[in-house]
Amino acid sequence: MWYTVALVATVLAFGVTASLVDRRARYADLDRRLATEADRAARLMAQAEASGGRVLDEVPRDPSVAQLRLDLQAPLELVADYLVVVDSASRIVYGSAETRRFTPAASDTLRFRTFAAGKDQPTFDVVLDGVALRFVARPVPQAPGTPAVLVNVAVGAPTRDLDIAPQRILASMLLVAPIILLFAIGVGWLLSARALQPLGRMIDELEAITDGRSLHRRLPAPAEPGDEMDRLAHTLNAMMARLETSFTALRRFIADASHELKTPLTVMRVGVEHSLTDPRTAPETIAALDETLQEVRRMTELVDTLLTLARVDEGRMELHTEPVELGALLTEVYETAQMLGEEAKVEVAAELLHEPVMIQADRARIRQLVMNLLSNAVKYTPAGGSVWLSLTARPEAATISVRDTGIGIAPGDVDRVFDRFWRADAARSRTGDRPGFGLGLSICKWIAEAHGGSIAVTSRPGRGSTFTVTLPRLGSTGAEVRVAEGS
Repeated sequence: MWYTVALVATVLAFGVTASLVDRRARYADLDRRLATEADRAARLMAQAEASGGRVLDEVPRDPSVAQLRLDLQAPLELVADYLVVVDSASRIVYGSAETRRFTPAASDTLRFRTFAAGKDQPTFDVVLDGVALRFVARPVPQAPGTPAVLVNVAVGAPTRDLDIAPQRILASMLLVAPIILLFAIGVGWLLSARALQPLGRMIDELEAITDGRSLHRRLPAPAEPGDEMDRLAHTLNAMMARLETSFTALRRFIADASHELKTPLTVMRVGVEHSLTDPRTAPETIAALDETLQEVRRMTELVDTLLTLARVDEGRMELHTEPVELGALLTEVYETAQMLGEEAKVEVAAELLHEPVMIQADRARIRQLVMNLLSNAVKYTPAGGSVWLSLTARPEAATISVRDTGIGIAPGDVDRVFDRFWRADAARSRTGDRPGFGLGLSICKWIAEAHGGSIAVTSRPGRGSTFTVTLPRLGSTGAEVRVAEGS
C-alpha cells in the first residue's frame, strides 16, 4: 500500500509539475511573440514621428478625439492580436479590430493600463468584458528634441488557451490515475509477496519449533550470507544452535541428577521405614521419623516426575498402549479419589456412562492423568466443597471433565497453569497448606497430547475450575495415528 501511495503521489506531483512548467513555457512564448510585435509597432511609430510629419488626424466631429494617420494604420492592421496605441494625452489613437469591440468601460481600463505601463512593468494581465488578456507594452522611442506625441504601444492576446492546456494535462492525469492505482496495487502486491516470501518460510519454520525437542531444526540459508534475509537466517540458526546446546545440557543435568538421586532416596526411605517398624525405636523419635518419611516420599515423587519430563524432552518416553475401557478405569480412580475427599472433607461425585467407551491408551498414564486432576481438585477445594468427575462420549472422541468448587484461578493465570514449576499464588506454594511442585499439570498435558488428545481449563476465582480432557476413541483417525506413533 505504501508503494502504491508513493507511486500515485509521484505521478500526481509529476502531473502538477508538468502542467506548471508547460504553462510557464506557454506564457514565455506568448510574451516573446507579443514583445516582438510591440517592438515592431513602436519602431514604426518612432520612424513616423522622426520624419517630422503629422502622425495624428483630428476627428472633425470631436476635437478631443484623435486617431493615427490612415497610412500608419495599414501596417498595424496586419497584427492579428489586440493592439492599442496611446498618445501623450492618454488617448487611444489606434485600436485593432478586436479592441474596437470593447465596451467604453473596458476601453478606459485598457487605455489607463497602457498609458501607465513603464519599463519596470511592461507586461500586465487584465480582464476586459470577461476575456482574460495578457499585454506587453513598449514605449515609442523619441528622437532628441522631438516632442512626444505617441507614448506607448501595447499588444495583447487571450490567455484562455494557455490555461486550458495545463488543465487538460491534470484532467488526463486524474483520468488515468485509477488505472495507475490498480496497476500499482497489483505490482506492489507481487513485489512485496516475492520480497516477503523468504520471511514467510522463516516464520513457518520458527512456528514449528514448539518445544526444546524441535531446536534441531534449522532455517534454509546459503553458505555465505548475501542480503539481509540471509543474514537473518544465519543469525537465527546460530541462536537456535546455542539454545539447543543449553537445552541439551539442562535436560542432561535434570536426567542425571534425578537418576543419581533415586538410589539415595530409596535407601533413605527403606531406612526410615525400617526404623519406624523397629520396636526398639524410642517413641519420641517416631514423630520425627514419620515427618522425614513424608518428605522423602515427596522428594521421590519430585525426582520421578523430573525424570519423566526429562525422558519426554529427549523423546525416550514410550507409551505402552492397549485397548482400554475408559469407564472402568475412571471408576477405579473415582474410588481412590473418594478416600482423598473423605480426608479433606470434600464430597467427590462421579457421572459415568453405562455403555463401554474404548480408547487406545497407556492405562497407567491415563490413570495418572485423571488422578492428578482429581487430587488437585480436592487439594484446592475447601472443606464442605464438591468435586465432580464426568465422562461423555461422541463417535470420534471421549471427554473427561473434573469440576470443583475450589478457590479457582485468576483469568491472567489460566494460560500458564500447564507450565512447569508454575504456581499461581501463595495459596499454591509448596510450603503452604497445599504443598506441591507445580509439575502435575505439565505431566497431564503431556499425557493428553501423547495420546492424540488435548486438555483445557476454565475457571473463575472463588467459583471453582473445570479441567476437560479430550481423547480419541478407538477406531477414530486420531487414535490410529497416535497408536502408530506410540508403538
